[in-house]
Amino acid sequence: MEVINTSGRRKTSVARIYLSQGEGKITVNKREFGDYFPSEVLQIKVQQPLELTNESGKYDISVNVQGGGINGQAEAVRLAISKALCEINAEHRLTLKPEGFLTRDPRMVERKKPGRRKARRKFQFSKR
Repeated sequence: MEVINTSGRRKTSVARIYLSQGEGKITVNKREFGDYFPSEVLQIKVQQPLELTNESGKYDISVNVQGGGINGQAEAVRLAISKALCEINAEHRLTLKPEGFLTRDPRMVERKKPGRRKARRKFQFSKR
Protein backbone atom coordinates (compact mmCIF):
# COMPACT_ATOMS: atom_id res chain seq x y z
CA MET A 1 0.00 0.00 0.00
CA GLU A 2 1.30 3.43 -0.96
CA VAL A 3 1.13 6.52 1.23
CA ILE A 4 -2.20 8.36 1.02
CA ASN A 5 -2.03 12.14 1.29
CA THR A 6 -5.16 14.17 2.15
CA SER A 7 -5.96 17.48 3.77
CA GLY A 8 -8.69 18.80 6.05
CA ARG A 9 -9.67 22.30 7.13
CA ARG A 10 -11.68 23.86 9.96
CA LYS A 11 -11.88 27.59 10.78
CA THR A 12 -8.32 28.76 10.02
CA SER A 13 -6.65 25.39 10.67
CA VAL A 14 -5.22 23.30 7.84
CA ALA A 15 -4.19 19.67 8.41
CA ARG A 16 -2.23 17.57 5.93
CA ILE A 17 -1.96 13.86 6.72
CA TYR A 18 0.11 11.01 5.33
CA LEU A 19 -1.55 7.66 6.01
CA SER A 20 0.38 4.41 5.51
CA GLN A 21 0.15 0.79 6.59
CA GLY A 22 1.41 0.32 10.16
CA GLU A 23 0.52 -0.38 13.76
CA GLY A 24 -1.59 2.68 14.63
CA LYS A 25 1.05 5.27 15.53
CA ILE A 26 -0.09 8.90 15.15
CA THR A 27 2.44 11.76 15.10
CA VAL A 28 1.35 15.41 14.95
CA ASN A 29 3.94 18.02 13.89
CA LYS A 30 6.74 15.53 14.72
CA ARG A 31 5.39 15.14 18.27
CA GLU A 32 3.55 12.28 19.88
CA PHE A 33 -0.23 12.36 19.48
CA GLY A 34 -0.94 12.43 23.23
CA ASP A 35 1.50 15.30 23.79
CA TYR A 36 0.08 17.50 21.04
CA PHE A 37 -3.57 16.94 21.99
CA PRO A 38 -3.41 16.63 25.80
CA SER A 39 -7.18 16.72 26.30
CA GLU A 40 -8.93 13.35 26.10
CA VAL A 41 -11.89 14.97 24.32
CA LEU A 42 -9.62 16.14 21.47
CA GLN A 43 -7.95 12.72 21.24
CA ILE A 44 -11.35 11.04 20.93
CA LYS A 45 -12.38 13.61 18.31
CA VAL A 46 -9.33 12.78 16.16
CA GLN A 47 -9.77 9.00 16.49
CA GLN A 48 -13.55 8.93 15.84
CA PRO A 49 -13.35 8.04 12.11
CA LEU A 50 -10.86 5.22 12.78
CA GLU A 51 -12.99 3.68 15.52
CA LEU A 52 -16.23 4.08 13.58
CA THR A 53 -14.80 2.14 10.61
CA ASN A 54 -12.92 -0.41 12.83
CA GLU A 55 -9.58 0.65 11.31
CA SER A 56 -7.82 1.77 14.51
CA GLY A 57 -4.39 0.19 14.93
CA LYS A 58 -3.98 -0.60 11.23
CA TYR A 59 -2.43 2.62 9.89
CA ASP A 60 0.40 4.96 10.82
CA ILE A 61 -0.61 8.59 10.46
CA SER A 62 1.77 11.52 10.15
CA VAL A 63 0.05 14.89 10.52
CA ASN A 64 1.19 18.42 9.69
CA VAL A 65 -1.27 20.93 11.11
CA GLN A 66 -1.06 24.71 11.36
CA GLY A 67 -3.20 27.73 12.10
CA GLY A 68 -6.15 28.25 14.40
CA GLY A 69 -6.67 26.85 17.86
CA ILE A 70 -6.31 23.33 19.19
CA ASN A 71 -10.00 22.42 18.75
CA GLY A 72 -10.06 23.60 15.12
CA GLN A 73 -6.86 21.66 14.49
CA ALA A 74 -8.35 18.47 15.95
CA GLU A 75 -11.43 18.78 13.74
CA ALA A 76 -9.27 19.49 10.68
CA VAL A 77 -7.29 16.30 11.38
CA ARG A 78 -10.55 14.36 11.79
CA LEU A 79 -11.75 15.52 8.35
CA ALA A 80 -8.43 14.60 6.73
CA ILE A 81 -8.44 11.11 8.28
CA SER A 82 -12.03 10.57 7.13
CA LYS A 83 -11.13 11.54 3.56
CA ALA A 84 -8.13 9.18 3.60
CA LEU A 85 -10.25 6.26 4.85
CA CYS A 86 -12.69 6.85 1.99
CA GLU A 87 -9.79 6.71 -0.48
CA ILE A 88 -8.72 3.34 0.96
CA ASN A 89 -12.20 1.81 0.92
CA ALA A 90 -15.22 3.48 -0.72
CA GLU A 91 -17.59 1.57 1.59
CA HIS A 92 -16.35 3.64 4.56
CA ARG A 93 -18.17 6.59 3.01
CA LEU A 94 -21.51 5.00 3.96
CA THR A 95 -20.58 5.01 7.66
CA LEU A 96 -18.70 8.34 7.80
CA LYS A 97 -21.10 10.51 5.78
CA PRO A 98 -24.14 10.26 8.14
CA GLU A 99 -21.92 11.21 11.10
CA GLY A 100 -20.84 14.40 9.27
CA PHE A 101 -17.14 13.51 9.21
CA LEU A 102 -16.83 14.15 5.45
CA THR A 103 -18.40 17.62 5.56
CA ARG A 104 -16.13 20.65 5.76
CA ASP A 105 -17.56 22.96 8.43
CA PRO A 106 -17.84 26.35 6.66
CA ARG A 107 -18.23 28.50 9.79
CA MET A 108 -15.52 31.13 10.05
CA VAL A 109 -14.98 34.11 12.35
CA GLU A 110 -16.84 37.16 11.07
CA ARG A 111 -14.63 40.17 10.45
CA LYS A 112 -14.74 43.29 12.61
CA LYS A 113 -16.74 46.12 11.06
CA PRO A 114 -15.79 49.81 11.23
CA GLY A 115 -17.70 51.81 13.82
CA ARG A 116 -18.33 48.69 15.93
CA ARG A 117 -16.51 47.18 18.88
CA LYS A 118 -16.51 43.69 17.35
CA ALA A 119 -18.21 42.15 14.31
CA ARG A 120 -21.74 42.88 15.55
CA ARG A 121 -21.28 44.38 19.02
CA LYS A 122 -21.84 48.10 19.12
CA PHE A 123 -20.18 50.55 21.49
CA GLN A 124 -21.94 51.08 24.82
CA PHE A 125 -24.70 53.67 24.53
CA SER A 126 -24.54 56.60 26.93
CA LYS A 127 -27.69 58.67 27.24
CA ARG A 128 -25.95 61.52 29.10
